[in-house]
Amino acid sequence: MTEQHWYTIEDVDQLDTPALVVYPKRVKQNIDMLKYMIDDVFRLRPHIKTFKNKEAALLMMDAGITKFKCATIAEAEMLGMCNAPDVLLAYQPTGPKLLRFIKLIQTYPDTKFSCLVDNEASANAVSTIAVEEDLSVNIYIDLNVGMNRTGISPGDGALQLYKACFQLSGINLIGLHAYDGHIHDADIIIRAEKVNAWYEVVIKLQDEILDSGYPKPVIVAGGSPTFPILAAKKSIECSPGTFIYWDRGYQLAFEEQHFLIAALLVTRILSLPEENLLCIDCGHKSVAAENVLAKRICFLNAPDVKIISQSEEHLVVDAGKGHSYKVGDVLYGLPYHICPTVALYERAITIQNNNITGQWLNIARDRKITI
Repeated sequence: MTEQHWYTIEDVDQLDTPALVVYPKRVKQNIDMLKYMIDDVFRLRPHIKTFKNKEAALLMMDAGITKFKCATIAEAEMLGMCNAPDVLLAYQPTGPKLLRFIKLIQTYPDTKFSCLVDNEASANAVSTIAVEEDLSVNIYIDLNVGMNRTGISPGDGALQLYKACFQLSGINLIGLHAYDGHIHDADIIIRAEKVNAWYEVVIKLQDEILDSGYPKPVIVAGGSPTFPILAAKKSIECSPGTFIYWDRGYQLAFEEQHFLIAALLVTRILSLPEENLLCIDCGHKSVAAENVLAKRICFLNAPDVKIISQSEEHLVVDAGKGHSYKVGDVLYGLPYHICPTVALYERAITIQNNNITGQWLNIARDRKITI
């Protein structure tokens, strides 16, 4: 099989569609690439939101990665089930989620869990329940470095919050968290300028914390778009996520990163409603649909078709008059956004040597595993 057709599945007749498929060899190559791009594997804290299964997490642990980031209690529990040494829940647990987080700590004592806070009320809530349960809960201060989603601006207010949290019982303050998901310019020079702007402010805050007599706070920062820039800083932990499977959106936007496409959607043509139209079994419920029609999926073996419409279970494309496609033909689709696409599938079918070999259950796509 040529490299051009690396994705082809020889026993595809055994696979119902739409299906999420993953290529473990390529996943391993992406993990190796991630390690190659940084000076010390100990500085890696990958986000697991993209893959949501134990198998990929264990591959990273086998490669020497010991720290992880996640966004949900289920994702954190899955890592606890893998005996991951260090897990940051990059979320401020509020209400019942805080109770679940405490239960997580108690259920998986071999994993060091931590979470985020960005205000004193939330920090006090963590402190109160930690004292009640005789625990020391690890926290990071969540900083708003421009995304304006969560966090406190890294100025005087953040310094005062840090000092206040340091005094609270039941809390072990580890450091600072900064997610720059608003930075996704294709030009890496522009990306670097934007990263350096917030980085300078965060380092200033870190210095002020040190000058105030506190231990040096750890900084956890960034995602896949800014990973090459932050990896060169040598003083922070980096948390890319999409790298593990990669997708069409990042493939087009960040050409300086050479991760391999490691997950695809396998689909079939269902109907030929007009002489130029194909209907494919890839609706809203099969691929992330937050982007405009033209930026949801592209087909590796049908690159020239134009998406016309999409509904819950169907995707209609224009293949032009005189095309040779037939009902039942298999199309291999590359999602523009792989992370929410994976969340639509309870399993990823593994493909090795162009054949189906097994499955990885995406157990962390659920809101709850046991906790």
